[in-house]
Amino acid sequence: MVLDGHDPLAITQAAQALVDGELVALPTETVYGLGARADDETAVAKIFAAKGRPADHPLIVHVLDAADAAHFAAQLPPVARRLMDAFWPGPLTVIVPRAAGVAAAAAGGQASIGLRCPAHPVARALLVAVRGLGVRGVAAPSANRFGRVSPTQAAHVADEFGPDLLILDGGACELGIESSIVDCTRSRPVMLRPGVLTLAALEAAIGESLTEIAQDGPAPRASGTLAAHYAPRATVRLLETTALNDMLAKQWPPGVAVYSRTALIASAPGNAWQRRMPDDAGAAAHELFAVLRELDAAGAQQIWIERAPQAAEWDGVRDRLSRAAAAFNKPVSG
Repeated sequence: MVLDGHDPLAITQAAQALVDGELVALPTETVYGLGARADDETAVAKIFAAKGRPADHPLIVHVLDAADAAHFAAQLPPVARRLMDAFWPGPLTVIVPRAAGVAAAAAGGQASIGLRCPAHPVARALLVAVRGLGVRGVAAPSANRFGRVSPTQAAHVADEFGPDLLILDGGACELGIESSIVDCTRSRPVMLRPGVLTLAALEAAIGESLTEIAQDGPAPRASGTLAAHYAPRATVRLLETTALNDMLAKQWPPGVAVYSRTALIASAPGNAWQRRMPDDAGAAAHELFAVLRELDAAGAQQIWIERAPQAAEWDGVRDRLSRAAAAFNKPVSG
């Protein structure tokens, strides 16, 4: 059931559903989330079941403000507070020590918890409504099956979960890729997942450099940091510009779709799928998941994508594309 997220009656209905332990899909400025009250283990279990997500993979808890963040945190380290002051509400998740006995299921049983304060007006209206009913936070991973392409429109969510799920329609998500995640539980802050916020902007707010570590390191596991993630049904293959053009000049294989920043191939077969990737990183992030879903729905078996530039503002797009293409790039064991 899709409701207009800007309708106060829809917000009231969705808030009551959350309070009652039901799932609600909600828009954020990044992607749509599949939400449940973070303080109810039974409700949170419904998220894991609906997504097919392992229960030890932590969820991000969405809060209205720093006061609600403090409810879930054993402490808010100074680096976390600096980041929150600079970027909340907005596309940033901080990993902080979790308060004992609070949201253990949402945190995947870990001693840390990911907290985010979304900027989308529909998400904020919903958080205001549920706080008025005694709920301090909503656990909400992306509203898609585990490992698949994140949804940036209400229709994407309905395609994933069918007509029974209550979905608040807030329009197409402005940013289009998930939040940056910074681990603030260590002696030095660690970037776990890039987003639209540049490394330079984050470091300026923190006043020190950020380090990056692989997911198999000792950092807490966080949403969207598996090597293979954000994958459509079609196989995604990343290619350098020259290699892509050379391969297409020889033959455009059947079942192949192309998403590239260079000029579209005029000699492509009439039934070929090709989409032009924006030259602007923000515009590319905004449409990325929608394009992958569109090419999937069209029937593409492979999606060949021109590699994104190395500039810092493209970090989030490069990250999502590399994870989407991980299955193709997986080494073959002998």
